[in-house]
Amino acid sequence: MIQNKKVRLIELGLKPYLEALQIQETYFEGIVKRKRTNRKEEVQTPTENYLLWVEHPPVITLGKSGKNEHLLLDENQLRAKGIAYYPTNRGGDITFHGPGQIVGYPILDLDNFFTDIHKYLRFLEEVIILTLKNYGLKAERSSGETGVWLDVGTPFARKICAMGVKASRWVTMHGFALNVNTDLSYFDYIVPCGIQGKAVTSLAKELGKEISFTEVKEQLKVHFEQLFEAKLELIN
Repeated sequence: MIQNKKVRLIELGLKPYLEALQIQETYFEGIVKRKRTNRKEEVQTPTENYLLWVEHPPVITLGKSGKNEHLLLDENQLRAKGIAYYPTNRGGDITFHGPGQIVGYPILDLDNFFTDIHKYLRFLEEVIILTLKNYGLKAERSSGETGVWLDVGTPFARKICAMGVKASRWVTMHGFALNVNTDLSYFDYIVPCGIQGKAVTSLAKELGKEISFTEVKEQLKVHFEQLFEAKLELIN
């Protein structure tokens, strides 16, 4: 198989969660279909890869391992606060997406890179860790907890980036949510990622000022390309 390390970078802007999910699923299913077809053909066509940037209106999503009791509001309270709520098929527990947060959805055929989900998750975490290092923050992994954290192993441990992925036939979807200028009060309505007693933070809170989305995305792009040995190409 010819490996295609080009990744189509697509800016979705502000997009409701379900609309973005439908876009993800369309690309995901297209890659899986191409892989099935390739198995039947002598001459194979390289599969595509995508990375979607998106910002969601306020939404709480529950992963496959999530528990409903980690949502601290009822339907009426959610509606009153203008927050959508959806169970979803990604890994992980409960999380919040909203304005001021950079959400990245890599839809990759890992046959183009490496077929190792554990390595894939560690690479995604490393993209975030290296990006935060550019801003003078020491971010780390926390044993047994997905995502990226600050002050791991201290009473001040706080999560700055949530992660949850799905993979089938080595094709990925869902991804990461990095709090940049996020209103953190929304996290008071959930038990973030199902972890009691852990705080949540943002780049803006840590640095004491609003941060440029464009600048952060550029840093994420650089580190993604380096780690995955990929070439990101912005498409309209």
